[in-house]
Amino acid sequence: MADFYQNGIITTLHNLNQRPLEDMEAELRAFSKIRPMTLVLPSLYSELEGAALPNIVNELSKVDYLNEIIIGLDRATEEEYIKALEFFKPLNQKFKVLWNDGPRLRAIDKRLMEEGLAPMEAGKGRNVWYCLGHVLASGNSQSVALHDCDILTYDRSLLARLIYPVANPSFNYEFCKGFYARVASGKIHGRVSRLLVTPLIRALKKTLGNNPYLDYIDSFRYPLAGEFSFRTDVINDIRIPSDWGLEIGVLSEVNRNYANNRLCQADIAETYDHKHQDLSPEDAEKGLSKMSVDISKALFRKLATNGVVFNTETFRSIKATYFRIALDFVETYNNDAIMNGLKLDIHAEEKAIEMFARNILSAGQNFLENPMEKPFMPSWNRVTSAMPDVLTEIHQAVEDDMKEYL
Repeated sequence: MADFYQNGIITTLHNLNQRPLEDMEAELRAFSKIRPMTLVLPSLYSELEGAALPNIVNELSKVDYLNEIIIGLDRATEEEYIKALEFFKPLNQKFKVLWNDGPRLRAIDKRLMEEGLAPMEAGKGRNVWYCLGHVLASGNSQSVALHDCDILTYDRSLLARLIYPVANPSFNYEFCKGFYARVASGKIHGRVSRLLVTPLIRALKKTLGNNPYLDYIDSFRYPLAGEFSFRTDVINDIRIPSDWGLEIGVLSEVNRNYANNRLCQADIAETYDHKHQDLSPEDAEKGLSKMSVDISKALFRKLATNGVVFNTETFRSIKATYFRIALDFVETYNNDAIMNGLKLDIHAEEKAIEMFARNILSAGQNFLENPMEKPFMPSWNRVTSAMPDVLTEIHQAVEDDMKEYL
């Protein structure tokens, strides 16, 4: 059972008494008449063949308050797209599958690229960006939730608790971030959040001094959670990274656009497990190694936009401070694990910290050497200003794909 403590500057909505799911879903059905709801699922085709997504589809088929489900499908051939349409048929809601590698959406992407408006990097961020464009094109939802497709412990209560804060008409939240304990199979997971983000934020505070943005990020219990919800009007102005900095980028954007009392975080799952990334210390373009670089750069970029000046000596100090704070955290996590009868590999934890420390320095150097780098995808307001019909074209392309193959 969670406590009721409010930490930091963001409202935390706890799971205090295990409220019956049926009660919450009954309210959501009522809310849907006022605030229609959409779920976005960014997915790789390979996830259709994994252990998690079949159960997610089964659980979602029991949900009756959603207006629509939008699935962004990456890395799929024509044959695989057809299989995907069959795969999602058990859903009882209206659903749309964006075949991101199909000729129709690729043609739109090419036109956007010619205008300098297309995402530069393939990945989850690009997938989410196009899905959000389709949400705007559909124009039939006021509240949107997004979660990953690799959640092994999924049940539909996660969605209910995630979307409730932005669906309830009596709440004034524009954005909700999900959080949960990353404990499964007798182990504490969530290495990037535990061993990189939290100690890096503390190191930045110590090195740079008081900073409202760092206080804001430090208020989130799980800043890298891939689950969040928002009112549809959030989509228009948001600019998000196309790389692994997506989650930090989204938090940074809503911090820029909204007052803190319009943002919240919610406890959405008692247990949570998903596909784990390899550490990949030998390759900075893969796994947690690339993730740590992208996340570090996302934080540095945001701080720079707030007037923080960085140089090589600053990043050396940040790296050294981070390393000491992160090592201290290992003892904290180990004691927590022992008290709860869980396992923690101290050697593996410290190896991860050593890699993260190197990558913080590498990310800082990259930041200094590439001052004109454009990691953010443009806002949909900018895109529609340059190409007024693009949302209609995306919507029609998805409709045409589904009519042709379904």
